[in-house]
Amino acid sequence: MKKIFITFCIVLTSLCFTACQKDKNNNQTDSNTTLSLKVGTDPNYKPFNYKENSILTGFDTDLVNAIGKKENMEITWVQTSFDGLIPALKAGKIDMIASAMSATDERRQSVDFTQPYFKSKNLYIKLKTNNEINSKSDLEGKKIGVQLGTLQENAAKKIKNAEIQANKDLNIAVLALKNNKIDAIIIDQDAAKGFLAENPELVSFYQENDDSEGFSFAFDKDKQKEALARFNKGIDELKADGTYDKLLKKYDLE
Repeated sequence: MKKIFITFCIVLTSLCFTACQKDKNNNQTDSNTTLSLKVGTDPNYKPFNYKENSILTGFDTDLVNAIGKKENMEITWVQTSFDGLIPALKAGKIDMIASAMSATDERRQSVDFTQPYFKSKNLYIKLKTNNEINSKSDLEGKKIGVQLGTLQENAAKKIKNAEIQANKDLNIAVLALKNNKIDAIIIDQDAAKGFLAENPELVSFYQENDDSEGFSFAFDKDKQKEALARFNKGIDELKADGTYDKLLKKYDLE
């Protein structure tokens, strides 16, 4: 009887171990499984996301495509306005945001961010002929143009008595500045390079940190843990193999 009981216990233990291992394996995602992701972006933020000959391109675009290729992920791009990206993510219209979005504590309440992949600053721009504005304090009570939903909009709101004009497209703000309808623009310093090069009548006059950890890719809160892990891994791998530095050079972000 004792032998039968011992044999029964051994068999039962073996069955339990097998069942547990099977359950554990079922709860793990195969790293070789192809993930399909709809990636939201606002293509109005050169050099990070923009269109060239009707084709979506930019630093963010190339970086995401390279990570997708390395980490076995199919990327489908979905274009929307910057201020509509998080609402689209929460509504399930997209799976991820790749649009020069800064990681902030406020945004972390609704999204999960990857590690930062780029660090930038705010740049203040005015007309060269405007001699009344030479510092940030000179903007008190003035009209300031920004892109809707950005950290630059938040920075503008902190300036005393400033009148904020927020638009979905920064080109609208640039045109307003050139026509003397606003006094200045606050913009990401790297996005500003293109505008300054194309509009010699504009000049920068002040620079500051944007109070964020840097640009990061975003996923809906607690819903894309596997994709999040793959993107963090991919960022590290592209930095290690030199791809990241090549993209920095390609888009003049060094």
